[in-house]
Amino acid sequence: MRLGVLDVGSNTVHFMVVDAHPGARPLPAHSHKAELRLAELLDERGAIAPHGVERLTKTVRDALLAAEEKGCEEVLPFATSAVREASNADAVLARVKDETGVDLQVLTGEEEARLTFLAARRWYGWSAGKLLLLDIGGGSLEVAYGMDEDPDTAVSLPLGAGRLTAGWLRGDPADLDDVKALRRHVRAQIARNVSEFSRSGRPDHVVATSKTFKQLARIAGAPGSGEGLYVQRRLSRKSLEEWVPRLAGMTVPERAALPGVSEGRAGQLLAGALVAEGAMDLLGVEELEICPWALREGVILRRLDHLPEN
Repeated sequence: MRLGVLDVGSNTVHFMVVDAHPGARPLPAHSHKAELRLAELLDERGAIAPHGVERLTKTVRDALLAAEEKGCEEVLPFATSAVREASNADAVLARVKDETGVDLQVLTGEEEARLTFLAARRWYGWSAGKLLLLDIGGGSLEVAYGMDEDPDTAVSLPLGAGRLTAGWLRGDPADLDDVKALRRHVRAQIARNVSEFSRSGRPDHVVATSKTFKQLARIAGAPGSGEGLYVQRRLSRKSLEEWVPRLAGMTVPERAALPGVSEGRAGQLLAGALVAEGAMDLLGVEELEICPWALREGVILRRLDHLPEN
């Protein structure tokens, strides 16, 4: 069947079309992204501003038209932390449904972590053993650990790159005192949850998903996207520790000139690097591998798992 997946994230609304059936790898057929940066469009009350709601509604409407044009049998619409934590979330969801007919399913942070873990497990298989997953989004950090397709432990922390940039790093380049304060905040948040993972023993394989980790790996020397989906891409903590002070001293345009860094994400890269460094350090990770599959693939795989057998 041909499925459409509408992912309303904290940075980007991503619509993807895949050809899929149970037991097979989903094959991408179409992809479109719109950078709305909902995590940065919150007013002083924590509500998504009216122009943000308007842009979201239009983007959802455009995705529906694309789904019809591409012949999708079904669209799986979901939203993550930016909508989940907005003070006017109910009003936003009602507006989207009234004007487009789309009922956005808001994932909890734990659901987000578990679905992303499922995608990583399917990608690497059982031979990966005990799997530790890290994912940095625009609004939150997800961490999951386990042996099976459903992780034993899954947590979501309010440490997304977009959220932290908007709340802590307003200068360009960032003020070094602000960077130090954010570093302390990040590490304190992660440290509260370390025991949940350390008691389970060391993982056999550590993987990371998300644009933030992909860009950090790229500037640290990992192969670019042009070299294909199956090329191994790694990121070491040592490389990350060398890059954090360099990123802190750069302006946003200077970061955007780095290999693999998009102009739209350059402003968030420093905050993302601080979260990645803190997570790897406190969880005892020396090196991790970038996983090509993430939350969208997890949503697709879970839907396929629930299809009735012919």
